[in-house]
This record gives sequence, structure tokens and C-alpha cells, in this order.
Amino acid sequence: MNVARGWGLWLAGLLTACALGTTMVEGQAAPPAGAQQTLLAEQVFKNVQVLRGIPVKEFMETMGFFAASLSLNCSDCHSQASASNWANYADDIPIKQQARRMVVMVNTINKMNFGGAPAVTCYTCHRGSQRPKVIPSLAQQYAAPPDEDPDEVIPLPVTRPGPTADQILDRYLQAVGGAAALAKLTSFTAKGTYDGFDSDFEKVPVDVYVKAPNQRTTVIHFRGGDSTTTFDGRESWNAGPQDLAPLTLMPLVGAAMQGNRLDAQLSFPGQIKQVLTDLRTNFAALRIDNRPVDIIEGKTPEGGIVKLYFDRETGFLVRSVRYSRTAVGTNPINVVYSNYQDVPGLGIKLPYTWVLTWTNGRGTYEMSSLQPNVNIEAARFGKPTPPAAAQK
Repeated sequence: MNVARGWGLWLAGLLTACALGTTMVEGQAAPPAGAQQTLLAEQVFKNVQVLRGIPVKEFMETMGFFAASLSLNCSDCHSQASASNWANYADDIPIKQQARRMVVMVNTINKMNFGGAPAVTCYTCHRGSQRPKVIPSLAQQYAAPPDEDPDEVIPLPVTRPGPTADQILDRYLQAVGGAAALAKLTSFTAKGTYDGFDSDFEKVPVDVYVKAPNQRTTVIHFRGGDSTTTFDGRESWNAGPQDLAPLTLMPLVGAAMQGNRLDAQLSFPGQIKQVLTDLRTNFAALRIDNRPVDIIEGKTPEGGIVKLYFDRETGFLVRSVRYSRTAVGTNPINVVYSNYQDVPGLGIKLPYTWVLTWTNGRGTYEMSSLQPNVNIEAARFGKPTPPAAAQK
């Protein structure tokens, strides 16, 4: 993906109501104090005609699904003027009107043939092209098949000989320091840098706060103001500058909340056996970056599917993949872990670098320092405050 296209894909999912012609509703009432309100798309944006009744976060991730399926960016679905004024996203143009018709068509296909399950999606036919191909490609037919997509790898119908889930996890625990040493880690803070499409690929400071068993806050210090994502063990929020998201304070529910909880839980390797249930390991051999990996698939308490990939040579966890279901299909979200380093004073190792990739963008986090077992106030994980510059 080139930089210009990548930036456009990030904008298409994160900044906009791409393809369905919306703008923000003015004068929206604030949620009651202390309550987490599930904001629906039609409560926040004007002129939502098709994607009604879904949370704002899912609505935005649906835009990312469109972008990934058709390789389009914001200016493809909107006028060039939309980049400088939120209101211009409401302008109807033919491609947005066609998108509405296509969503209705796909929903009808799934309802009539698959019981409403999203068996057919935009990506089924488009595969990154605006116009689905109708003539077979002989060049593709006789070429070497592409590598297996590790985000989409599926289990085999029969169990193949190989290590069990317990054996893989025990090897991982040993690789990062052993269960006894890992049990001594109860919290940590870390400092480093972040860069991604939303920072114009500039490295900006980032702070991470984590407390066992499942609380985590990440604060990215953008030039336009801090972007803060929190999970307090029960609720999750994101607050950020208005130029980066249509809402400066957004409750994260469903798959978004569950993903933040998973990230918090995986921050403490010692509890990895309690994070997922219904573990299975019967996957075909796979290599990532030309290194063989062992794969474990499990379920979250809500039944969501998560895959964990462990380097067969080092035993380290090198990748996690979870999935977020949107109104038009399922998005993968993967995290790649690397640069395992010693944690001061504990004799354990944690990844100091991770790369988060999803249909709305990609961000790289590189930690330069980490302090274990520090006191972190409970308020650090609660509902964040939007940047002052974004408040009216």
C-alpha cells in the first residue's frame, strides 16, 4: 500500500461517514453523568439512510470495510472539499447513492440465501477493485498461489500431530521468564513513541498504563491534542482531537471494548491461560516472515474468535488476531509483537514494540522505557477528558 492510499484508507474509516452521506448532528445531548451511553450512528450523524441502529464505532469501522474492499479513500467517495469541512461529507454524489443500493442488495442476498448471515460482503466480489471482475484471469489461474493470509487462516477438519495448546502456552511462559516470575508483575507504565497515518508518520510521544488483571490506558500525544484510549475492567472509552475523529469522546462497546480488554489481559503473560476458552490448535503449517509459527485459536467470554501466533523457535507471542463484525462484514484487527526486552528487576521479558493494524489504519508503538509494579491511580483508567482545544 502506498502512503497516499494508506492515508486515504485511514481517513475513510476514522474521520468520516464515507459512502453513505452523513454529517454530525448539532446540539446532541450529553449522556448522563457516570453512565456509558451507546451512541448510535443516526444519533450522531445526519442523513443516515441505511446503516441505522449500530454504534458509532461500528459505523466508522464499516467505512473501513468499504475502503479495504474497494481500495477507495475519502476523496473518492466525497468531494475534495470534505477534507476541510465535516459538513461537506453530507453532500450526496452518485457513488454514495450507489453504495446505499449495493448495501441493500448484499443484505437481500444474505437474507434470501444465508439466513441473514454475512456470507456475501463487498469484499466477496470487489477484492480491492471498484469494479468486480467477470472474466477469469488466465495469468492468475496458472500463477503460483498467493501465501496464506494469517488473518484468515482456518482450522483443518482433522487434528494433525503437533503440540497441544497447553504445550505451546507453557513454552511461551517459559520463554518470557516462567510462571513464578511473571506472577510478580502486577502493573507497569511505559514511555515511547507512536507513528501512523494519523500522526503524518511523525513519531510522537506515547504513554502506556497497565494494571492487572485487565486495565489499560494508552495516551498518544499528537500535535493537535492527546488521544486517550482507556479500559477500566468494565467500560472502554476514546477521547481525542476533533480533527482525528467525528466525536471527541466516544464510548467503545462490543468488539471494540472486547479488543481493548484483550490487549490489557495479554499485557500480563502469566494469565494467558485464563484469557481464552475452547482452545484449538489443528491448523495447517504457516510461516510469518519466513519463520514457522504455532497457532492457537480460542474464544472470548462473548464468543469472539481470537488467534494467537507463537514463534516456534523462540516461543514468543508474535501476533494476535481478533475480529470485529460490522454491518457489512467482518474486519480483522491484528497486533504484531516484537523487540522482547528484559523488564527491570523481575527477570521477565515483554515486547517493547507492537504494530496495530486494522482496516482504518496502522500504528507502530515503540517503548523506550518500562517501569514495573508502580502505583497507578484508578482514575487513570476511567472515562477520559477530550483535549481542551476540542472543547467548546
